[in-house]
Amino acid sequence: MKALCVYCGANAGITPQYAESARALARVLVSENISLVYGGGNVGLMGVIADEVLRLGGEVTGVIPTALVEREVGHTGLTRQFVVKDMHERKAMMASLSDAFIAMPGGYGTLEELFEMLTWAQLGIHAKPIGLLNVDHFYDGLLDFVNNGREQGFIRPQHALFLNADADPAALVQRLKSLPA
Repeated sequence: MKALCVYCGANAGITPQYAESARALARVLVSENISLVYGGGNVGLMGVIADEVLRLGGEVTGVIPTALVEREVGHTGLTRQFVVKDMHERKAMMASLSDAFIAMPGGYGTLEELFEMLTWAQLGIHAKPIGLLNVDHFYDGLLDFVNNGREQGFIRPQHALFLNADADPAALVQRLKSLPA
């Protein structure tokens, strides 16, 4: 695994634990020599993880649509920054640049990006590992939802296995690295 895409909030959340988990994930990425691919912003958890990877000497690639450069305050100190036409181009480029995906806590955008990668895996568009960093039980309700969807026959058991969740960034990265791509 050379590059990992992290989806996360343009907000930092209400507790410092979210930012600390972003910094912990950054430390894991740099120690494993894995570059960060993310949404290119300088705010919220996006800014926290990008700044920490850079501070530790790692590589960061941002992909941000023109319309969000000012709104999400596009990060200006990245290793590479791509300014793209729209969200569709952003997600496609982030996917093509990455060997795996992790969703940290975030809002609608984070969920949309996560579910698009899960859907693409289900459809066979990619076979890259997908993780969920379940900081302080943030995603417990989502994991229950996926389990219920499986139990009710809407999510096939093999597709439910696409989502690998852990609260520990190091354990989650190791699990994703162990999965076939």
